[in-house]
Amino acid sequence: MAVGFEDYGPDCDSMRITAFLDIPGQDNLTPLARLEKYAFSDNVFNRQIIARGLLDVFRDFSNSEEDFLTVMEIVVRLSEDAEPTVRTELMEQIPPIAIFLQESRPKFPTAFFEYLMPIVVRYLTDVNNQVRKAGQEALLILLEQDLVAQSDIENKVCPILLDLSAPDSDDEYKVEAVNIICKMASMLSRTTVEHMLLPRFCELCSDGKLFQVRKICAANFGDICNAVGQEATERLLIPKFFELCSDSVWGMRKACAECFMAVSYTTSPEVRRSKLSPLFISLISDTCRWVRQAAFQSLGPFISTFANPSSAGLYIREDGTLSIRPSAQDMNSNPCQPSNNITVMASGANAVLSSPEQPMEIKPESSTEEISVDLHTNLSEDINKNPQEESSDCCASPGEDVSRLCQGDKTAAGGTEATKESSFPRLGSGLPSAEDVFNTFLYWRPPLPDISQDLELLQFKAEKHSSVPCNNCVASSEIKKVLESLQEHIDDPDVQAQVQVLSAALRAAQFDSVGDCETKKMEESSDNLQNKMILDETAVSDATCNQVQGDSLSSPASQDDISDQSSTSVLKSTDLEEQHRGTSVFLRKEQENNPPFEDDKSKLQDIIPQPLLDQYLSMTDPARAQTVDTEIAKHCAYSLPGVALTLGRQNWHCLKDTYETLASDVQWKVRRTLAFSIHELAVILGDQLTAADLVPIFNGFLKDLDEVRIGVLKHLYDFLKLLHADKRREYLYQLQEFVVTDNSRNWRFRYELAEQLILILELYNPNDVYDYLRHIALTLCSDKVSEVRWISFKLVVAILQKFYANSASALGLNFINELVVRFRHCSKWVGRQAFAFICQAVVEEECMPVDQFVEHLLPSLLSLASDPVPNVRVLLAKALRQTLLEKAYFKSVGNPHLEAAEETILALQSDRDQDVSFFATIKLKQDNMDNITIAKQN
Repeated sequence: MAVGFEDYGPDCDSMRITAFLDIPGQDNLTPLARLEKYAFSDNVFNRQIIARGLLDVFRDFSNSEEDFLTVMEIVVRLSEDAEPTVRTELMEQIPPIAIFLQESRPKFPTAFFEYLMPIVVRYLTDVNNQVRKAGQEALLILLEQDLVAQSDIENKVCPILLDLSAPDSDDEYKVEAVNIICKMASMLSRTTVEHMLLPRFCELCSDGKLFQVRKICAANFGDICNAVGQEATERLLIPKFFELCSDSVWGMRKACAECFMAVSYTTSPEVRRSKLSPLFISLISDTCRWVRQAAFQSLGPFISTFANPSSAGLYIREDGTLSIRPSAQDMNSNPCQPSNNITVMASGANAVLSSPEQPMEIKPESSTEEISVDLHTNLSEDINKNPQEESSDCCASPGEDVSRLCQGDKTAAGGTEATKESSFPRLGSGLPSAEDVFNTFLYWRPPLPDISQDLELLQFKAEKHSSVPCNNCVASSEIKKVLESLQEHIDDPDVQAQVQVLSAALRAAQFDSVGDCETKKMEESSDNLQNKMILDETAVSDATCNQVQGDSLSSPASQDDISDQSSTSVLKSTDLEEQHRGTSVFLRKEQENNPPFEDDKSKLQDIIPQPLLDQYLSMTDPARAQTVDTEIAKHCAYSLPGVALTLGRQNWHCLKDTYETLASDVQWKVRRTLAFSIHELAVILGDQLTAADLVPIFNGFLKDLDEVRIGVLKHLYDFLKLLHADKRREYLYQLQEFVVTDNSRNWRFRYELAEQLILILELYNPNDVYDYLRHIALTLCSDKVSEVRWISFKLVVAILQKFYANSASALGLNFINELVVRFRHCSKWVGRQAFAFICQAVVEEECMPVDQFVEHLLPSLLSLASDPVPNVRVLLAKALRQTLLEKAYFKSVGNPHLEAAEETILALQSDRDQDVSFFATIKLKQDNMDNITIAKQN
């Protein structure tokens, strides 16, 4: 009677299959023959165990080519097993087997492609649901590990997926195929995805039979856009995205809102502004609450896709953190010092402004929208310096070597913008005008604001009100009728949301005259800029304009104006503006036609479409918490640094009130979110705005709940280093407040304080460290939790290093005497043990001169050899054997202190405690082992 795996019970799962195969049995079969016997046994359990242990089988039988091929044949036959559980077990082992074969066999490609890959492809169409899912997971793992050849992907995998996702395919197969297509898109090459999978994905986005298919497409839309790139996204995917955003099923619209940032990141700035922004506004005012909730959660991330960190004087490091870049004025602080020229390069329809001194690299597809504002400041005043003067004038400004850009017709986009751009230097002109010649007074003098356009606006306001097109009147009357009809259902939250949107549209119609006035000024200013630097750009096609009209929320009057005006703009050169390439007049008029109230003009900007900013600022409205999401304020706080980075410090006034509202929110989670990001916001705003607007809020967080204070504490060093020295010194006394917590058991709070203090030491001089931080460190050294004490000992060592590194030896000596009194002569053994650890760390870090150490610390350290507590002597033995005696100073012959240390080591080696003697002699034993090894080699 043959013995099977079932005779071993449940313990068989934990044993190696090959170990069982090597057990001598009654059948007298070889292990390989026994493997084949049980692989095709009538008992299902035997076949499952064989399939589950195939990796061990390959490890033991892959050395012989003949045995390896035999095992492969067994795997192929086992893959055809009629039992689904066996096939599932087998498929789960394919990825680890493939990884093992790749690492151990030089002929891996042949074996994998001939035997294993056909099994994976075949299982994608298996009749059993569990087997198909196992095959899909295995395929994704193989693609992620780059184990599948490109030819197999194009000739085997993709055709199967295209067949399964065909219109006439089974519903269950189609849903699974769409899911796997979306997941594998990010793992394939762009060419493969665009040519083979993208057409089918576009078809599936319009699948009218199954909403599950459309929902999967909507949920993964951002990944597909990222996989195919900008050109294919704008040409093929954006129209499908518009269809999904207007789908009748609210789940589709919600999925689109959730992936909106990923889609926006892949598009160009003009598409982002002219198409996606109106589309997002329609989602944020959707009739379904869940769609609005998802849209508001994605609003901040979507706004952040407009960001250009260089405009705020920042750049993003490789680890993703923000860092301060030297401003253009700092680069030119010495007028007579030659600077690197700024070159403007034109490449197709894109232009990039680059400088060797800028550590940030701008992607080629980024538009002139992403030009540094700091560099614009220099360009606007220095770029027209005659190149011939450079040889005779050492004060030549950077930027003489600037080439003319040509990107299509662009004119001024507003009265204020036209005025500011009218002073932009003419890059193509040979001789500069008188006001353009470099002048030190004009260079350092802040420019006076130009209010001429504001005066003209006031003068023409009455005239324009009388000449507003009748379309505005019709739009206003129609909107008023709709608002009156909704008054009966005003208690419904969804109706309230619609009322808010219609009210904004009503205000837009009323303020349309302002937009007309600014449009006229825009046209006038364009005539004055004919000979200046104009970026040509082809106007948006009629079809694009019609699509934008159909999906936007603009008034009829603004839509009628589109056909009569060209889509034009000019390169902006002020610190309040960034270039928006390809922006249509439609979006500009939408911003002008949807302004805030008259008393809220300070919220106006042109970095992002104004309706987006208005919706973001409304997230702090208490009504939003009732009609949208109870945690909407938290989402607003979470994305605020990204929005601030997008707008730049020059537009901080737009967010200041919102930030202060969030900082005083009744929910501690909202304040906690701000506390964790206040240091990043300080980097974005700079030292002046930080001192004026963030420091008071920071001070409030210091007195808040522990859940909020921990956010400030974790980045305390990052925030303090951004402040001026005098402002930073004010926090020395307040640091003591962190020692006290609401809950004494919250020891991690004190641990974090000790870690931050180690970093903060570099921000203060030795006297301040001695007067303020020394007391905090000694308090933490007496903490009840050992983890806090051990990190505090490192803080003590860092303080001592601070004193001697800054030649404050007197303070260092006083601190050493205090350590000896507090720890060496402590009545508790933990204090004396801490003294041994501190001395060991001092020697390891070499934070003080050796002669000072042997004079002031070594005698007290060696005296611990007679301590009654073994734990103290153990740490002493470690300090002497592992650290002190390994230093070159103590290895020198004739050292007077070496003898005392060796005598202490000998005494510890004969200590009555085994642990003490062990650590005192372990180094000697290691040396002896090394000597024995050397002797054997000789």
